[in-house]
Amino acid sequence: MSGKTKYGLKGKARDSYLELVLAFPLASIRSEDQLSEAQAVIDRLLAKGRLDGGEAMYLDALSDLVASYEDEHYDIEPASDADMLLHFMDARGVTQVQLHRDTGIAKSTISEVLAGKRPFSRQVIRKVADYFQVDVSVLASHL
Repeated sequence: MSGKTKYGLKGKARDSYLELVLAFPLASIRSEDQLSEAQAVIDRLLAKGRLDGGEAMYLDALSDLVASYEDEHYDIEPASDADMLLHFMDARGVTQVQLHRDTGIAKSTISEVLAGKRPFSRQVIRKVADYFQVDVSVLASHL
């Protein structure tokens, strides 16, 4: 197939992309050794700082291949309700008192969820999701 597409690379970007592909081909990762090499290539590209179009395109593709391998081989436990709530509060810079005032969720409920003593109820999920502007499915994984 020698047809050109509108997504092709030209000039320096094409050269840098092809150079990277020759050094570490973009193919499915099948072993821990390949994963380790791929991560080293990613680290070198990220350490470089500013990337040209070819390098950026290669980095995106290699990152997708690494993610695909990791998704298949490494189980990640879902975050607890406490972890999720703490993450959202930290990201927004919200205190327990402010969350209580803004949502009407009882202070004791917030404290118990954060302490891992109580899971989210459906009512709390709706309020927290609305407040932090996230889909309820993000918080309702255990229901």
